[in-house]
Amino acid sequence: MSALGKVVRSGVGRRRVQTLVIGLTTMVAVAASVLGGTLLVVSGAPFEDAFTRRHGAHLSVQFDAGEVSEGSGVSEGQLAETKDAEGVSAAAGPFRTATVTPQPVGAGPAWPMTVVGRGDPGRDVDELTLLDGRWPARSGEIVLSADSPLAPTTGVELAFPDLPGGPTLTVVGVARSVTLTADAWGVPSQMPALTAPGSGGYQMLYRFTRAGDDAQIAAGGEAVTQSLSPGTAVGRQSWLTVKRNAERDTALYVPFLIAFGALGLVMSVLVVGNVVASAVSAGTRRIGVLKAVGFTPGQVVRAYVGQALGPAGVGTAFGVLAGHLLAVPVLAETEEVYGTASLAIAPWVDLAVITGVLGLVAATAAASAWRAGRLRSVDALAVGRTASAERRGRWAARLAGRLPLPQPVALGLARPFAGPVRALAMGAAILSGAVAVTFTVGMGASLGQVMKARAHDAAAVTVPAPPPDLGPRGPGPRTGRGSGERAAGAEQAGVDPDAVAAAVKAAAGTARYYSAAKVRATVSGLTGTVDVIAFTGDASWGGYAMVSGRWIDEPGETVVPTSFLTATGTRIGDTVTLNGLAEPVTVRIVGEVLDPRNDGRQAFLDASTLTPAHPDLTDTSHHISVTPDTDVPHYVEALNKDLAPLGLTAVARGADAGSDVAATLNALSVILTLMLVAVSALGVLNGVLLDTRERVRELGVHKALGMTPRQTIAMVVTSVGVTGLVAGMVGVPLGVALHGWVIPAMGDSVGLRLPGSVIAVYHAAELIPLTLGGLLIATLGALLPAGWAARARTATALRTE
Repeated sequence: MSALGKVVRSGVGRRRVQTLVIGLTTMVAVAASVLGGTLLVVSGAPFEDAFTRRHGAHLSVQFDAGEVSEGSGVSEGQLAETKDAEGVSAAAGPFRTATVTPQPVGAGPAWPMTVVGRGDPGRDVDELTLLDGRWPARSGEIVLSADSPLAPTTGVELAFPDLPGGPTLTVVGVARSVTLTADAWGVPSQMPALTAPGSGGYQMLYRFTRAGDDAQIAAGGEAVTQSLSPGTAVGRQSWLTVKRNAERDTALYVPFLIAFGALGLVMSVLVVGNVVASAVSAGTRRIGVLKAVGFTPGQVVRAYVGQALGPAGVGTAFGVLAGHLLAVPVLAETEEVYGTASLAIAPWVDLAVITGVLGLVAATAAASAWRAGRLRSVDALAVGRTASAERRGRWAARLAGRLPLPQPVALGLARPFAGPVRALAMGAAILSGAVAVTFTVGMGASLGQVMKARAHDAAAVTVPAPPPDLGPRGPGPRTGRGSGERAAGAEQAGVDPDAVAAAVKAAAGTARYYSAAKVRATVSGLTGTVDVIAFTGDASWGGYAMVSGRWIDEPGETVVPTSFLTATGTRIGDTVTLNGLAEPVTVRIVGEVLDPRNDGRQAFLDASTLTPAHPDLTDTSHHISVTPDTDVPHYVEALNKDLAPLGLTAVARGADAGSDVAATLNALSVILTLMLVAVSALGVLNGVLLDTRERVRELGVHKALGMTPRQTIAMVVTSVGVTGLVAGMVGVPLGVALHGWVIPAMGDSVGLRLPGSVIAVYHAAELIPLTLGGLLIATLGALLPAGWAARARTATALRTE
């Protein structure tokens, strides 16, 4: 081993605490960075690769068939000419569309779906991937989307009893559209038989030269529709909406991990800089010896850089391992999203993080050790261990001595002024821990509010909807065989929503109640179904967190989640049409609600709005609020006696199960916070340990003058108390600010706008203990060095000088 290697190994071995601090700090930074970088890659790469390979449509636009006819002024030829609009690089269509509700022959779900007439899978725009079977060659055949609400199985026959002639189609293939442009495809000649009189539409698919954000997509949409009469375009779907939905589960973690990764990197810089600077300050005479025996300034600097890189390298290795282990549950969720057999961490992510962190450590250590390289040998050898620190702190000691405090406490309060640089370094470490704790507490509270809004059931008692019959899981057709079977199923079960409501109203202790029924519909321009939640009674108290606008006041109004507005390109005040029912239902959007379920594809409205299109709302749940003096278990027992003849059972509200994402986020935040707090405490321990070793002669003098071990501990702990308290007072507002940036960013990453109740979660009763958290971290870090100082013998301490 070279002489330089021996110096590095000796330094690492002698400074075990500093070695541990550097290793843990880099481990936290690397673990968060590896996990965050991995999620950035896996959340976007699979979708973007498929989108590029299959020439996905940047925008699909739905046009009203009633506006596109020979006598309306807009023809199919004019729709095709929109491919020449400014910014359009390619287009496909127009394709005939129809909203139908098929009934699989035998048994199965009967949900509304959008069928598009296409002669082939396409090539230049939205090239479909045929996963099974073949493309339809004639009328009577259909291809289902792999993302269709129906089970995508070839050979199944689909009946359409609501359409004239009751056609039946055979599923001959399963395909996938990367941008979800339809639920099924058939040959163009099939479309007239699938289109009920007065319904149907046309679809155009576009690719733009610029389509990287919502503004560019909106501009493209305006360009292709500006030459058409108003009302011709009735719906649109952006590729960005599909992309966000595909990335939703992983994108949520990225802002959170960026915050912890940044905290870890900042702490790494602070800790490494402080450790190396302290080592240079404490080893001045050793530096002089090294230079006297022939070490060059560059070798001295490299020696101290090596003493930092050694433990940083070990910490980086453990950090990479921890990042991989933490990524396992998150990648498992991503595999479910994409249907991927295996998603792994990209090697270049590991390489980039390792190179970046170790490079940052080396640069910080070199900057801190630069003074060691510039020291002259004679000056370094002439410096004694009692530097000017004592002289710098005398004025503070005299001032503290005048305070009505015990002498050890006064001496401890004055100590930070004797070593302000070291005190600032310890304060910065405590600050990082206080920020992490404050942020984690706030994030847990915010996730709790989101889960509460997700459950949106403030009722004390709930009567769940009756279990469905063996027919459709969704609403089923409103006329013909589907609706008849559904009504029959409800009658056989003996479930009467009015009878349930009467029993609830008559129960002693009922304060207020409402009922909710769910049906499925489609919205022009959107592929797939939308859950329509129809309320009977005032549901505004039911736990629905409003983001903007207002709650439903009258029939014809609806409240929708943020993702619904984004997907449909609408805003409060616009109208949307719900299709797939007995007749189209047009509603006006009056409010935006927080609801992350089902990708935001939900609409909340009054039940009377659906009466013409769906008069038989039998799948109804009832939600009850009881009076303050009512015993809930006794209320439930009494109500169940009245509900027993109806075949239903009321249940008291239980603890919400929450979600796997929220549980994973909470677990990750707790793990990373504990690691940062541990590093903060070790940073304090390192600083206090160096300080007590440099003050060994002063401690010996104090002991010789009668200072007891307990007083020594009080003096050492007090020396970091002010620093910890100030760091906590500064760290809490910074943690609140970090929370105020990260939580909305997490919402934006999954297409949610969060109300104030989710962001403003801190209360004065919580902030005061959090402020004292800095003092707690400082105390924990100082206890071990304080115990060492208390146990040191007076003669040994005096002899050290």
